[in-house]
Amino acid sequence: ITGYIEVARSSSDCEIIAGGKYSDKDGYYIRPTIVLTSDPYCKLMKEEIFGPVLTVYVYDDAEFDSIINTISETTPYGLTGAVFAEDRMAAVHASTRLLHTAGNFYINDKCTGAVVGQQPFGGSRASGTNDKPGSPSLLQRFVSPRSIKENMIPISGYTYPSNQ
Repeated sequence: ITGYIEVARSSSDCEIIAGGKYSDKDGYYIRPTIVLTSDPYCKLMKEEIFGPVLTVYVYDDAEFDSIINTISETTPYGLTGAVFAEDRMAAVHASTRLLHTAGNFYINDKCTGAVVGQQPFGGSRASGTNDKPGSPSLLQRFVSPRSIKENMIPISGYTYPSNQ
């Protein structure tokens, strides 16, 4: 995680606007960090960071469709995603266009708000198999369903009654 902070600190396209400090003197603490970037393809936008680092890219409203493409194409990962919008149609549009970009997708809610046992959670793309532990659908990963029909009455004809 500290490596990402140092990448942001040394990049001309990034500005640490909050946090950016860490210490291993008493335990190992990394201050929650917010990085503003002018490059939507910077390392911090393309990789999963499992720590308190948030990277922000500000775009013009007119670039909305373009930025959705950028989000979809920037990274192979897809653990969690979120869209915040006052315009309901914009949120639906983004959700539809970003259909396969995240295993869990939130609209106007905190990202990664999954609660074990209450909401299935699992990443897609390079972030996982999109299995949802806690969901009945997870069982499908480990079984091969098979249907069996057995007739206990001797067959008296070969056509279906509806075909007569």
